Amino acid sequence: MLPGLYYHVYNHANGDENLFRREENYHYFLNLWAKHIEPIADTYAYCLMPNHFHALIRIKELDIIEAKIAMSDEVTIETFISRTFSNFFNAYAKAFNKMYDRRGSLFNRPFKAKEIDNDQYLTVVIAYIHRNPVHHGFRDTIDDWPFSSYEALLSTKPTKIKRRKVLDWFGNVPAFRQSHKLEPRIKDTSLFIDW
Repeated sequence: MLPGLYYHVYNHANGDENLFRREENYHYFLNLWAKHIEPIADTYAYCLMPNHFHALIRIKELDIIEAKIAMSDEVTIETFISRTFSNFFNAYAKAFNKMYDRRGSLFNRPFKAKEIDNDQYLTVVIAYIHRNPVHHGFRDTIDDWPFSSYEALLSTKPTKIKRRKVLDWFGNVPAFRQSHKLEPRIKDTSLFIDW
């Protein structure tokens, strides 16, 4: 991953494991995300499902990343960013393992990060991310799933999600809502994962 670029980041629990067993696990994951990932990336959308998660992020600008590298032992930008994500996954897995008296790796390795290089893909990926609870049969409507950024993007409450930018990509709130009612139609299906 490189500064200034957008990525669809996702990962899955190993085997038949779940990443989240209780509501507090979802909140802890988001708190760790804020601690580890927000200093190096802006978040535009996310959805946490019991056994996997998706996020749309943009790695911060080069000068911000270089300043953080200067305070670390890492040599390259790519290594620093990868290590930051690794630290995040390890911190969550360690706490999860302690809470549930389990051992071993929790997440698939390596995590996936697909670059999104045009505005059409950005809007389609955001809708795809938010539609995950419906796609996997956890809810009938996306606005009924508490562990995604969908409601935060529609709300006026303070959020760390880049709400204004996301809504600008869609044009307005009604267009945002409408696009989420449709199944994504795009030729490059490699952007989407079916777990």
